[in-house]
Amino acid sequence: METNSLQADLREKLFKSSAKCIDISTSYKKSKSSNQRKKSEYTRKSAPKSKYDDLNNEEREEELQKVKAGISQRVLFTPEQCRDIEKKIDKVVKLSEMGIYKKHTVDRAPLRNKYFFGEGYTYGSQLEKKGPGNERLYCKGDVDEIPTWIHRLVVKPLCEAKIIPEGFINSAVINDYKPGGCIVSHIDPFHIFERPIASVSFFSESALSFGCRFSFKPIRVSKPVLSLPLPRGCVTLLSGFAADEITHCVRPEDVISRRAVIILRRVRDDAPRLPPVIQTDSPSRKRTKEKGNHADKVEVNRCNYFSSSSEDEAGKREDGYDSGDAMRPVKVNSKVKVICLSDGLPSHNSLQRKDI
Repeated sequence: METNSLQADLREKLFKSSAKCIDISTSYKKSKSSNQRKKSEYTRKSAPKSKYDDLNNEEREEELQKVKAGISQRVLFTPEQCRDIEKKIDKVVKLSEMGIYKKHTVDRAPLRNKYFFGEGYTYGSQLEKKGPGNERLYCKGDVDEIPTWIHRLVVKPLCEAKIIPEGFINSAVINDYKPGGCIVSHIDPFHIFERPIASVSFFSESALSFGCRFSFKPIRVSKPVLSLPLPRGCVTLLSGFAADEITHCVRPEDVISRRAVIILRRVRDDAPRLPPVIQTDSPSRKRTKEKGNHADKVEVNRCNYFSSSSEDEAGKREDGYDSGDAMRPVKVNSKVKVICLSDGLPSHNSLQRKDI
């Protein structure tokens, strides 16, 4: 009898425990479902709203057609040509990490790096006075010259295909995105750049979105008026309404894997520049001189870079420069000086010695 009673008590306890677990599990599922629903509602409610969201279907279609009228695209570069150019982009990244480039050539962000060649300008948080129209070019020589490989491998094919006129390009920017990288909505400043604006995509497919609005922490982006596919090797030209009247951006969700773009533009002759920095021999300036400025470090880095391989290895360097490209330091008056410039390497003014 006692045994039966104990078994009955045990069965009752197990039943109650099981029932309690089921209640907890059901409650958790309901809570989780409720949280997901709240999160979805929060995301939906907190997503930014652009001015285009208030347009009716007819007005939105009219806006879309105006954007499309200012866009032309063509897949110009073969996979083999893309691979050659992508190797050169990798070299730019490597040289940047080695400290070869001038200060304003490289602009780093957590998921996106920019490399300015030919001309560079202030934008975003760099502006002394915020807002469109306040962008300014850096002083001449503050960024490195356009590498000859960009002229040879990218600009020349565009000219031969009659996409851009010869001699038009005097500014090249490489944007290198990591997965999830983005660039916020903007219009390329028309007081600095002529139209059209040309860009070529590499490494992977992506998309250029028009008419979006961003909000942050976390990043959220409104629905675009147009999401323009950007295949690898594709040339995109922006002009008219697409370049001047509506913003464009790259959304984080459109950068699935590493992606790079080379943006080719012409800087206007009358584009405003930052005033030159007047250097004085103040106490802080003297301390800076003693430590060595950025240009001095760049010169040392470049000399170390090219003296790191022997003459026999110059034609087969790991970075891909052949013997015709390599720049070799020689000793003159017990000082290392550079005697010629390489293909794909910055033509640093401080390294072009007239006395050699």
